[in-house]
Amino acid sequence: MERRIKRTMSRCTLCPRACAVDRSRGQNGICGQTETVKAARAGLHMWEEPCISGSRGSGAVFFSGCSLHCVFCQNHNIASGNAGYAVSIERLSEIFLELAEKGANNINLVTACQFVPQIIAALDRARARGLRLPVVYNTSGYEEAETIRMLDGYVDIYLPDLKYVDQAYSLKYSHAADYFEKASAAIGEMVKQIGEMTFTDEATKRERLLTAAYQERSGQGESLLMTRGVIVRHLLLPGALEDSKRVIAYLLETYGERIFISMMNQYTPLPHASAYPELMRRVCSEEYEALVEYALSLGIENGFIQEGETAQESFIPEFDGEGIFPEEDTEEEK
Repeated sequence: MERRIKRTMSRCTLCPRACAVDRSRGQNGICGQTETVKAARAGLHMWEEPCISGSRGSGAVFFSGCSLHCVFCQNHNIASGNAGYAVSIERLSEIFLELAEKGANNINLVTACQFVPQIIAALDRARARGLRLPVVYNTSGYEEAETIRMLDGYVDIYLPDLKYVDQAYSLKYSHAADYFEKASAAIGEMVKQIGEMTFTDEATKRERLLTAAYQERSGQGESLLMTRGVIVRHLLLPGALEDSKRVIAYLLETYGERIFISMMNQYTPLPHASAYPELMRRVCSEEYEALVEYALSLGIENGFIQEGETAQESFIPEFDGEGIFPEEDTEEEK
């Protein structure tokens, strides 16, 4: 595996940018990263879709860097590579196991394309030590299908975005004229790998024993957790309703009920997007309701919608190194 990592990193073409730099010698790819894995946070994340987060949370590892560089990026600090800490493959495998011990429903790899070979190595080590949780691959959708094929047998749930159909939007906001071409091919490979979606409607025996009393008092518990499947997310942008309709229509026509579609209204205008005045407002309720009504008119059944006021920065976690270092480490050692 070490040789495979070196070979891949020496002329990196993991993402569609195919910058082909030698990351093994410390050069930064267009993702902003070298061969060394870098991550900014690892913890229980409650803000994914209900079948991913459940009541205990998804074990999310937020990796540093990104190849897409959307002008409105909601995780700008880590996507730019400015936030994060170096993590060895061995330590990454320990992080996965620690998240499992904390009760995570799954291991959630957030923006991980630039470290796929290293993550595969870490998953092999963690599984050898007993990791049995489903693995979620959480991505912008801008992926090479060949890189997704590397993950066959390692990922149980794919959670990609499909941001745009219109090339004008993808070029303007993500500097990627080929976004739809690449994302649609990658999603096709994801669906091919996963096949039929599966869920669990009960906790494991150990979880039942530990939480039965609490569930009885509160009426809560883990129900309808996804164990295998594809959920495609689409974030409605201000003024881009017609392209959003094209996204929904494409997904329904292509995959029907083989996937879930998550329609999000949580777009938050942030200062780094100020050069694009049209993006400096939130999505209004009329725009989002029109998108939902359109999806319903097409007969959508497997879908998630967001209700109420969700466009708030509280959805953006603190990228402060939580969970990255062993608990016994001091702040000075970080």
